[in-house]
Amino acid sequence: MPRAVWFKSPQKVELREEELLPLGEGDIRVRAIASGISAGTEMLVYRGQVPPGLPLDLPTLQGSFGFPIKYGYASVGRVMAGPGEGEVVFVHHPHQTEYVVPASAAIPLVVGRGLVPRQPHRRATMTRPTADPMAERGVFLANLETAVNIMLDAAPRIGEKVLIFGQGVVGLLLTQLAVRVGAKVLAVEPHKLRQRLSAQLGATVVGPKEVHDADIAIEVSGNPAALDQAIRCVAFGGTVVACSWYGAKPVNLDLGGAFHRGRVRIVSSQVSTIDPALTGRWSRERRLDLARDLLGELQLEALITHRFPLEAAQQAYDLIDRKPEETVQVVFRYGEDVR
Repeated sequence: MPRAVWFKSPQKVELREEELLPLGEGDIRVRAIASGISAGTEMLVYRGQVPPGLPLDLPTLQGSFGFPIKYGYASVGRVMAGPGEGEVVFVHHPHQTEYVVPASAAIPLVVGRGLVPRQPHRRATMTRPTADPMAERGVFLANLETAVNIMLDAAPRIGEKVLIFGQGVVGLLLTQLAVRVGAKVLAVEPHKLRQRLSAQLGATVVGPKEVHDADIAIEVSGNPAALDQAIRCVAFGGTVVACSWYGAKPVNLDLGGAFHRGRVRIVSSQVSTIDPALTGRWSRERRLDLARDLLGELQLEALITHRFPLEAAQQAYDLIDRKPEETVQVVFRYGEDVR
């Protein structure tokens, strides 16, 4: 029977057998190849730092954030039955070896549209190589769509100074996108591994007290204190983009001199919606198409630091929770090679 990762209580993981639903009209059965752990929202759920009464907001999830909960939203697999049989697809689905979803929930990942042609292996420096990087590129789709949405909200212009708080997966994707549009990218990140990756991708790593003239500051670290720091780092009339979801953690802001006299603008960015000012030209479909195309253009393999079999799920979450300085993207592999 298929197996899935469940959080049975804060910081406690177990694998449960799942009975597959029968295939209905328009449904597909997907066998997972790889899935990615979110170090942001998913780890808040793992730690029990989400208000338990908050409703879940993905069609593949049901109930609330209370325990026990099956959670995750970055699965890549092969369609084994139903429309598109044989295709490799991305699904916003928890970590599970096999599952049934409506065909409309699956996003095809094909050569020339979101994935690159097969290339010879290059051994990663921090993890064992995989049989093929194509499926692993696909696990970045959800975070990449988030990064695209943040760029639409931040709207950096060529030559502007963009300060990014946090160089986890979304932060490193933002660094690459901001460099592509011609911004001068600065990054605040305490962990050495992420600092090195950030510099390799075109950012200048700085301390939070070293910058006072950023045009835009993007807070994507997940640290509530960083939002207050960001306000003090922008120039007069600058913009702070708040992207992190802090769950139940409180956020204290000093809205005195630096914010009030500096006419600082704070913008909320969340991937479930697009800025209403852009909806005449931008749709969720256009945004998704762009994110899917970028899967084949950005540096992604370097962001994967660890791969685990599903049986080692507790070890994977413990590593992210206790040693975040050693991780960026952690991936579950399900044993299939993508041809």
